[in-house]
Amino acid sequence: MTTKKDENMSFETALSSLENIVQQLEKGDLPLEQAMALFEQGLALSKTTQQTLQQAEQKIKVLMDKHQDAPLQDFELTQDDQ
Repeated sequence: MTTKKDENMSFETALSSLENIVQQLEKGDLPLEQAMALFEQGLALSKTTQQTLQQAEQKIKVLMDKHQDAPLQDFELTQDDQ
């Protein structure tokens, strides 16, 4: 369930929070109820970040459609980017 708090969070903050939750869950030393609560928060943050990325992708597509003289090309990461 995505909350208003999650929706108002910046993408970077949401992603950082999600990474923190994953690290806590991977340790495996949390009580079950706390782990379940964190898991639920993680799902909400995951949904929020996915929606943000989808919105950004749609906006890029709209901008590219307006400026068809700039073709969209695949982006390849270099080792420095990874």
